[in-house]
Amino acid sequence: MTIAARRLSSPDDILKVLLTKGAISEHNAREIRRHYDGLLQKLEKKHSPSGNGDHQKDSASLTAIDVLASLNLTRADSPSRLLDEDTLCRIMAEAWQVPYRKIDPLKLDLTQVTTTIPRSFAFKNLMLPLSIQNNTLTVAMANPFDHEAINDISRASQMKVEVVFSSRSDIIKYISEFYGFRHFISEAENRFGSTGVDLSNLEQYVRLKSADEVPSNDQHIINAVNHLFTYALDQRASDIHIEPKRDVSLVRMRIDGLLHTIYRLPRNVHPAIVSRIKNLSRMDMSEKRRPQDGRIKTSKAGVEVEIRISTIPVAFGEKVVMRVMDPDILFQDLDKLGFSQTDLIRYNHFIKLPHGIVLVCGPTGSGKSTTLYSTLKELSSSTLNITTIEDPIEMVHEDFNQIAVQPAIGITFATILRNILRQDPDIIMVGEMRDLETAQNAIQAALTGHLVLSTIHTNDAPSTVIRLLDLGVPAFLIQATLVGILSQRLVRKICPHCKEAFEMDAAELLQMGLATRRSGIIRLFRGKGCDRCRGTGYHGRVAIYEVLAYSEAMKRLTNSNVDLDVLRHEAISQGMISLRENAVKKLLGGETTYQEVLRVTWEQI
Repeated sequence: MTIAARRLSSPDDILKVLLTKGAISEHNAREIRRHYDGLLQKLEKKHSPSGNGDHQKDSASLTAIDVLASLNLTRADSPSRLLDEDTLCRIMAEAWQVPYRKIDPLKLDLTQVTTTIPRSFAFKNLMLPLSIQNNTLTVAMANPFDHEAINDISRASQMKVEVVFSSRSDIIKYISEFYGFRHFISEAENRFGSTGVDLSNLEQYVRLKSADEVPSNDQHIINAVNHLFTYALDQRASDIHIEPKRDVSLVRMRIDGLLHTIYRLPRNVHPAIVSRIKNLSRMDMSEKRRPQDGRIKTSKAGVEVEIRISTIPVAFGEKVVMRVMDPDILFQDLDKLGFSQTDLIRYNHFIKLPHGIVLVCGPTGSGKSTTLYSTLKELSSSTLNITTIEDPIEMVHEDFNQIAVQPAIGITFATILRNILRQDPDIIMVGEMRDLETAQNAIQAALTGHLVLSTIHTNDAPSTVIRLLDLGVPAFLIQATLVGILSQRLVRKICPHCKEAFEMDAAELLQMGLATRRSGIIRLFRGKGCDRCRGTGYHGRVAIYEVLAYSEAMKRLTNSNVDLDVLRHEAISQGMISLRENAVKKLLGGETTYQEVLRVTWEQI
C-alpha cells in the first residue's frame, strides 16, 4: 500500500492537513486523536453488515474521513459551514493533488455505468464509472490510490482509466441506485422478451400476448417505479415525464424549471411501467385511448407528498407526466415567496377584504398554485369556512373543504359554485376562471359577500381586465367585484455555493432593456457552476410579482373599448411595479442573473 493510500485510514495525516488549512482547531484535533479508536468502533457498529451483501463493504472500508464526517463539526475558519464529507474530500483531494468530483446523477448514463464494471466489482472496490470518451474511462473512487483495482479495470475494459476522488457515501448510494434500477429494468425486459413489433397508437400491429409478458405487479417493475419516485424527490424534481418513442422510453425530470433526460429505457418495458403507475393512481388500466388523471400519495422524510398523474395517448403509446406536489413548496409563508415589501402590503390588503375577487395570473408552471395555497394557509382559521374547487385537487389539506371537478358527472367550476354558496363559505378558491359561466358564478359569490380567489391565463396584470371583458363579463360587474390582480413568474436563483461578483456597465444593461436607474459600473452576481448546482450556476427558484390594485381610476377605464396600453400606464402611474422591474430588483439584490431576467420577463412600454 502506498503512503497516500495509508493516509485514508490514518487520522494523523488528515488532521495535519486540516490544521494547516485552518479547517479544524487544535483542541478538536487533540480530542479526535484521543478518542479515535472508540469513534471508529462506534461507526463500524453502525455500518455493520445486516445480511445485505451490498453493505458488507461499509464497515470494512471506513476511513478517517468517514469518522470525521460523522462528527458534524463546524469549520474553525468558517463557523457557519459544516466540515461534512464533501468538504473533507475536497480539502484532502487538493492536498493530495488528486482531482475531486462531486457525482451528478443527472449526468450519468445508466447503460455506461452498469455495463462497464460488474456490480460486485464496483461494490468491492467502491468505484463508479462516470463517462467514456476517446477510449478513456473516467471512474470515481473512494480510494484513488488503489492501483491494483485501477489496473484490473483497465485490463478488463481495454481502456485507459482516469480516476477522480469522490465521497464514499455518494459512490455507495449511486452504485446501489443505478445498478439496482438497471437490474429491475433488465429483469423486466427479459421477462417481456423481444417482440420485434412496435406497439404504438399510430403503428398498431395485432399480436397475441405471450404467457410470460411482464405484468404491472411484477416485482422488478414495482421496484423500478419506486426508484423513479425516490430519485425525483431526491433531485427536487417538480415533474416526471415518461415518454414512449419508437425504440426507447425516455424518462425526463424537470428541475428548477428545466427538463433533464435521466434514463433511456427499453421500449418494451414502457407499457408495464405505465400500467404500474396507473394501478397506483387508481386509473383504468385497460383504457389506453383516452387521457386520464389520477394521484398517488407517498412520503419524503416523514412528510406526505402528493404526486398528480396525467396520461395521454401519443404516437408511440401512452405518455405519463407526474407533477410532484411538495407541501414544503406549496405551503409557505407569504413573505418568503418573493414579494417586495410594497407588493406584500398591497396583496395582504386584497386578501383581508371581506368580499371581492382576487385573480392570480401567469402561465403553467409559474407558481400560481403555491401562491394560492400559501394565501389560504395564511387566511385559514377556526372561524372561517374555506372551500376550494380544483381540477384536480393538487394538495389535500385538512383545513380546507376541497372539491374536485368531475365533468363526467356534471361537477364543473361553474355548476359547483352555485352549490357552494349554500355551504356557508367565507372564502372560495376557484382553480381557474376559464369561461363566462364560471366567471359569472364567481362574481355572484363576490356580490353576495364572499372573498373569491382564482387564477386566469393572461400575460400580465392589466391584460386580465381585457380577458374578463373578452369572456363576456359586463364591465359594471367587473367594476363591482374585482379588487386586485396578481401576475407572477419564477426566476432561477443564483447558487449560493458558487456565487461570485462581477461588474457591468449600467448602459450595457439598458441596451438589453434592463433599466436599473443607475449609472456607471454596477456590481452584479452570477454562479460559476459547481457540483451542487450541476454546473448551471442556479439552485432553486423565487417568484417575481406584479400587483395591481383595481382602483377607482381603473374602474372608470374599464369598458368595451378599453385600450390595454392605457390600462397599463394607469396602473403604473398608481404605483404598480411591473414584473421586469421587480426582476431587476432581484438582479441588483444578487438573487438572480440578468440572463434569467431577460428569459422570464419582457419589456413593456
